[in-house]
Amino acid sequence: MKGYLWAIGSALLVTAAQLLLKFGMSELPALQLEKQWVDFSWLWVNVTPLAIVFVGLVGYVLSMVCWLFTLRTIPLNKAYPLISLSYVFVYILAVILPWFQETPSWTKTAGVAFIMVGVWLISQKTKEAQSH
Repeated sequence: MKGYLWAIGSALLVTAAQLLLKFGMSELPALQLEKQWVDFSWLWVNVTPLAIVFVGLVGYVLSMVCWLFTLRTIPLNKAYPLISLSYVFVYILAVILPWFQETPSWTKTAGVAFIMVGVWLISQKTKEAQSH
């Protein structure tokens, strides 16, 4: 059971990381490398969105730590589908949270439902495992 909690933690952290990266990058002005790559004042002016992007990257690192603990306790063929739950979480939160202004659609919602059904089907015990 502990491995499944680590997997869900990993999916939640990668979800937070994706949302933070999206939000932080959308707050940054367009970067023109040929003009700004040595302009340190650009970094100072944009410190808040850059900090949000950095926190998103930290979320990815923490997600990977949870994933490593997951792999110690759950077979890969059971653990890996759980990561796809992050697609579900990102979709729902991007639609619900007002900062992202993403619109739901029937096809996207159906895709999320298929992902959830797929994760559920993969997590079911096989007949061979039930008989042992």
